Amino acid sequence: MNGVNQVIEKIRNIENRFGPHAKAANHSLNFASLFEAAQKSSPKTTAISGDSTMNSDIASIVHSAALKYGVNPMLALAVAKTESNLAPDAVSPAGAAGVMQLMPETASELGIQNIADPRENIDGGVRYLKQMLNIFNGDVNKAVAAYNAGPQAVKQYGGIPPYRETQEYVARVSMLAK
Repeated sequence: MNGVNQVIEKIRNIENRFGPHAKAANHSLNFASLFEAAQKSSPKTTAISGDSTMNSDIASIVHSAALKYGVNPMLALAVAKTESNLAPDAVSPAGAAGVMQLMPETASELGIQNIADPRENIDGGVRYLKQMLNIFNGDVNKAVAAYNAGPQAVKQYGGIPPYRETQEYVARVSMLAK
């Protein structure tokens, strides 16, 4: 653990030396704080809403991807849990596949070669979630709604669309991300 603290301290020193340009796009989150948060809520011990049977390998991949893209790890885990219950082999009736339930067209647009590969699927899903967060200026509810219903629906309705599925989806993700 001492080595981790030394790494965090070096990162802080670098961020301080180079000022605000070294911080992540969301100025309230920087690498050191994201890394510290990840250490405090290691996916091997993280449970969402008391679910102690969460697949720790999948949770670890989600956690790492969230840190990579500057997404709150609990939000990414909540989306993954809501989408597929962290099941890499999940397939929806509409054809969405994998842990974060990517549609083949979306996966292709994200450059995913193998939608069935959990690492690729999760990396793409978290990257897509980050895109939605960017499109909706960090508004988590709109970004989560867009992950479910598409960004056009959220833009069309100026917020969470009046679709029961999307409204329930946003509520569940919000509850799990706490």
